[in-house]
Amino acid sequence: MKKNFLIVLSCLLSSTFVFAQVTPAPSPAATISQVVGVTKISIDYSRPSLKGREIFGKLIPFDKIYRTGANSSTKIETTGDIMVQGQTLKAGKYSIMSIPNQTNWTIIFNKNLTATEANYSASDDVLRVMARPQDISTTESFTIDFSDVKDDAAMMNISWEKTKVSIAIRVDNVAAIESAVTAKGNDASNTYQQAADYMLQKGLDLNKALGLIDKSLALREGFRNNWIKAQILDKLGKSSDAMGFALKAQALGIGDTSYQFFKDGIEKGLTDMKAKIPVLPTAPVEVPRKKKS
Repeated sequence: MKKNFLIVLSCLLSSTFVFAQVTPAPSPAATISQVVGVTKISIDYSRPSLKGREIFGKLIPFDKIYRTGANSSTKIETTGDIMVQGQTLKAGKYSIMSIPNQTNWTIIFNKNLTATEANYSASDDVLRVMARPQDISTTESFTIDFSDVKDDAAMMNISWEKTKVSIAIRVDNVAAIESAVTAKGNDASNTYQQAADYMLQKGLDLNKALGLIDKSLALREGFRNNWIKAQILDKLGKSSDAMGFALKAQALGIGDTSYQFFKDGIEKGLTDMKAKIPVLPTAPVEVPRKKKS
């Protein structure tokens, strides 16, 4: 009899497990990712719904730890270091916990990836920041998204019921580019060239850009990296030096099918560089005097 009971119990448990696999979850899983600069930020979370309930201050009490979603912990992963509300969060994967409040939310990044209200420990926190909630129109499903995306910044938004909390994200593209270049190794001339050109176009640290393009040139010379170096030197106020690299870019471009897309820009650049180089005054020529007889 006992043996039959165990068999029946085993079948019931097995059926329950299979059933759980095929029915919709009340708080479905979601994933969102956003690239900011060259850094990818990914978030895995679950999306509970209002279903006519009062949420903040009722179902989710104020001033208590909250898993910032439902089911398992909400997790964030970033491929590079980021600034969150002006504070550094190192590259890695963390759970996002929070403490809701009517006037300020505490957003917590915790190294325990299975953290919930039951097992959360402040000793595992790696970063805490404050964010002010805003009143919004009703949002039925708990939502995390990104907005105001720029080359080096974005807002990460948490919205549910009539509350929205926005957290400022910023990245250091120069540091991220340097890190990516280092990871590629010293045999990647194109990588150094691409990084230097990005810094040049965005007006970032030109001295670092110069160091990167020098590494590109040391590995392989082409008209593109010579032209990039010419432009960097010109912006650094070294137009005389820049001209030499611009002329070399012109010479190396002959026979390269892609040169036609840069030809006009290089020619105009040379004209502009020449105009910036001061013309040295010509020394007066002394006419020899005739000796008196």
